[in-house]
Amino acid sequence: MDKSATTATMAPGRHLSPVWIIPIVSVLAAGWMVYRYMQQQGPEIHLTVQTAEGIVAGKTLIKARSVKVGMVTDVKLGKNYNQIELTARMDGGTERMLCTDTEFWVVKPRIGAGGVSGLETLLSGPYIELEPGHSEQKQAKFVMLDAPPIAGPDAKGIRVTLVAPEAGKLSVGDPVMYEGYVVGRVEAVGFDVDKRRATYQLFVFQPYEKLLRTRSRFWLNSGVNVSFNAKGFNIQVGSLETLINGGVTFAVPEGSREGRPIGTEMPEFTLYDNMFDARANIYEHVIPYALLFNDSVRGLSVGAPVEYRGIRIGTVTRVPLVAEGANAMKSGQIPILIDIELERIDQLSSDTTNLAQIKQDLDNAFAKGLRASLKTGNLLSGALYINIDFYPDETQHSSYIPGATVSGYEVIPTVDGGFAMLQQQIQNILTKVEQLSVDKTVQQLNKTLVSFDGAGKQLQSTLQQLDTLLRQKETQNLPQDVQITLKQARTTLGGYGPGSSGYAEIEQALTRVNDVLKELEPLLDTLNQNPDALIFGTREKADPMPVKGAK
Repeated sequence: MDKSATTATMAPGRHLSPVWIIPIVSVLAAGWMVYRYMQQQGPEIHLTVQTAEGIVAGKTLIKARSVKVGMVTDVKLGKNYNQIELTARMDGGTERMLCTDTEFWVVKPRIGAGGVSGLETLLSGPYIELEPGHSEQKQAKFVMLDAPPIAGPDAKGIRVTLVAPEAGKLSVGDPVMYEGYVVGRVEAVGFDVDKRRATYQLFVFQPYEKLLRTRSRFWLNSGVNVSFNAKGFNIQVGSLETLINGGVTFAVPEGSREGRPIGTEMPEFTLYDNMFDARANIYEHVIPYALLFNDSVRGLSVGAPVEYRGIRIGTVTRVPLVAEGANAMKSGQIPILIDIELERIDQLSSDTTNLAQIKQDLDNAFAKGLRASLKTGNLLSGALYINIDFYPDETQHSSYIPGATVSGYEVIPTVDGGFAMLQQQIQNILTKVEQLSVDKTVQQLNKTLVSFDGAGKQLQSTLQQLDTLLRQKETQNLPQDVQITLKQARTTLGGYGPGSSGYAEIEQALTRVNDVLKELEPLLDTLNQNPDALIFGTREKADPMPVKGAK
């Protein structure tokens, strides 16, 4: 056995195996890819929406003009469970799009006032549309719109605010029209709680904003406007879109000055219910007057015209005028308030001097017999209007007091007119007819006929005597001229004898007059009992009811 000691030899180990090269390169490549991915990723934003219908995390895209700029990464309920909170990751380079005026909304199939949109999403699914803003202030939290905006931040035009006492007159997307052409859309609706009025925001596209003037008036366009007033029956039909959705129309009413162009953003106008109300409110300078009528005012409505010999000079504003100190039940008169519109009388009546002069001229005209009366403007509808004209006879027995007022309004004197005047004239005619002595006239006519019959018999006897005289020999020996004269007299008298045509015609005429007077006797009896029978007719008597006989 070899018991010699062995000595171990120490040798240096290898530093790195070539096998590790591949994992190291892979890690470096993955790190580089993560770095590049994070570098390409844009900011994270948070969106708030009322409903998440059709929105799926990791699938719903965010687009701007059909180009992908981001994706929804998370969908969850809000803290109060009353809204949906979306988290989205934007692509790189989109930071400049995210400003305070950036808008988001869901694109999906819609049928609205502006037509049908979003049909391309039937196959691809809904997506979120981004409308870039132009503000320099950045933002990462947004509230999404419920519907696509009517006009985006880059749209050119002008915004107008309309106010009305009631809400629900217009909806978002309704057309704004001028002379039948769509020039804008209703952009937003709201309600001012402090002033208690509805507000409607309109957007008028460029270049149609040039049509807006300070004297423009806005009114609802329902598609079909039907009017039935003192001027008659009128119907106007708009476009198919206005028939379905309605809308609003604006224009400078005829007869009004155009005014200045709109120079400021968001001017405020009043929204009227129809074109007639808009035209009735174009006059800024008016003189209110009160009228006291003894007649019935049934058929007189607010907006009825006030005319002077066929020319409109004002408008009825209150029917009746309910004010302090006016008691129609005690006085027996119905108070009406009207406005005399100065621009209708004189285009230069907008200053104080002309106003005072016109009032003085009206006071002088009242003293000369200028009076107001009710007139029927439409027999079919019964609509009334107020007519102002001169009645010189009224100055003699009128109770007009210069400077008289009712509840602070100066009073224009009135006269009975319309149906009341017609009724009075018919009553006067019936009174005169009633005063006629028809019975005595018939008796006198009968006596005349009897006398005429006796005169005919006397005339027949005279003709016979004349004929006998002509046949006598002594008469035939008279000169020829005398014989001719006697023959002509006999011929003339024979034409009016009982057997002649003239006698028969006179007798027939007198007989007809007698028959007519007899037929008038029932009518005259009826008028004596019911003087208003010509207007309202006679009351038919009820059929007699059989009663049980006494036992």
